[in-house]
Amino acid sequence: MTAAHEELDDTELLAAHRAGDPDAFGVLFTRHRDRLWAVALRTTGNPEDAADALQEAMISAFRRAVDFRGDALVTTWLHRIVVNASLDRLRRNKVRAAQPLPDDLEEYAGRGAVLATEDSDADPEARALQADRKGTVLAALDRLPPDQKAALVLVDMEGYPVEEVARMLDCPTGTVKSRCARGRARLAGLLRESGLTGTTGPPDASDPGPQQTTQQQKPEPRGGART
Repeated sequence: MTAAHEELDDTELLAAHRAGDPDAFGVLFTRHRDRLWAVALRTTGNPEDAADALQEAMISAFRRAVDFRGDALVTTWLHRIVVNASLDRLRRNKVRAAQPLPDDLEEYAGRGAVLATEDSDADPEARALQADRKGTVLAALDRLPPDQKAALVLVDMEGYPVEEVARMLDCPTGTVKSRCARGRARLAGLLRESGLTGTTGPPDASDPGPQQTTQQQKPEPRGGART
């Protein structure tokens, strides 16, 4: 990698890779590795599966770079490939007996994601409660259908706009909103079953659709049904 590579934007790096530059794709992957890894990990719920899915996705992206049409951001294209690889692995492992999520899943997930954020000023007891909550939310998330889980990971946990997630998942924005709404409702029920009350689930970072809640409370009248 050279300083010249760092000055190139994502589209230019992908073009350089297609032109035969041996370092360009590595620079591109390194630039977005953390978020791609977090998406793969939270979608699969298993570090081993996430590593395999991410590797498969990057091999696919490396080979299919010539097919990139430029009608979406390069990051959107990369995320679509990672999500598809992660969902494929989830479906492939459908018959596998359920296993508990690793305690250090969020440590694996790494930097910058909403659910991984901790309050460094909190006392040890508050941090322990926060860690328990995260584990409960992640375990409940792992019980959602793959399509709903992928939508919630991208919208609520990674904070991508619904429109961009629709491009990542290659579906209409309404479908993403519907998956998020169904996933949030199901997640709320699972969290109530687990005894996690008086808290919210993964925060809604950017979805203009229905607001998520996991609190056991009656909705306030709003003059109509939420969509």
